[in-house]
Amino acid sequence: MSKSTYPLKLPLSIKKAAQRLAKEDGVSLNQWIAVAVAEKVGVVETAAEFFKKRAGKATGARLKDFLRRAPKVTPGLEDSLPGD
Repeated sequence: MSKSTYPLKLPLSIKKAAQRLAKEDGVSLNQWIAVAVAEKVGVVETAAEFFKKRAGKATGARLKDFLRRAPKVTPGLEDSLPGD
């Protein structure tokens, strides 16, 4: 496995929290951050693959057709945004 360095600038509060968690895990801050980034990469790539498979051969044209057939009803109060 090749390695690379990257100067990382973190807000002090996040760095302190990461240091605390790394200490609790018994690893260096560098190792803890590397694992955290690896976990995030895995989650994002897994989600992207899931949605790619889920979308299949869906097209924007079919979505527009679906929306045209949707019932024309006024949204209920539970569907409004705060401040509306």
